[in-house]
Amino acid sequence: MDSEDRRTKIINILNNMNEPIKGMVLAEKLNVSRQIIVQDIALLRAKGENIISTPQGYIILKGEKSNKIVKTIVCKHEGNHAIEDELNSIVDMGGEILDVIVEHPIYGEIKSPLMIGSRLEVANFMENLRKTNAEPLSSLTDGVHIHSIQVDNEDVFEKIKKILDQKGYLIK
Repeated sequence: MDSEDRRTKIINILNNMNEPIKGMVLAEKLNVSRQIIVQDIALLRAKGENIISTPQGYIILKGEKSNKIVKTIVCKHEGNHAIEDELNSIVDMGGEILDVIVEHPIYGEIKSPLMIGSRLEVANFMENLRKTNAEPLSSLTDGVHIHSIQVDNEDVFEKIKKILDQKGYLIK
C-alpha cells in the first residue's frame, strides 16, 4: 500500500469511528510505525482534514446536530489530586469536558482537546499524566484554566458550577 492509499484508509477508519483511536492501533492495522501515522495525520491536517488528537487518540468530530449545549467555566487549583477531583466532579454531575484552555502571556490562547465524559476517562487521563510526568497546561498559568463543558441543559451546568464553587475551584 502506498502512502496516499494509507492516508485514504486512515480517513476511512476515522470517519467510521465514534470514539478516538490510538495512533498505535492505527499503526498496527496499517502495518506501519506509529511515527508514520503521526506524519500521515500531520499531512492530512495540512490538506484540511479536521482530525484532532485527544488523550484517547485521534478522532474526526462529526458535525451531527445535538440538543446539548456547550458552556465554559474558569477554574483555579494546583496539583494532580485537585485536577482529578475537578474532572470527576464535572462528569459526576453529567458534564463532558471538551477541552482545557489557558491564556499564556506570550503565546496567547493554548487549547487542548480532552473529550472526557466518564470516571474511567478521568482515570485514564490521570494515569497518562502520572506515567509521563507531564505538567498540565494550567501549570503555565498558576493553576488558572478554562474548560468547555458539554451538558444536556442549563440545570446540569448550574449544578456543576455549584459543586466546583463549593470545592473552591471556580473563579467567578
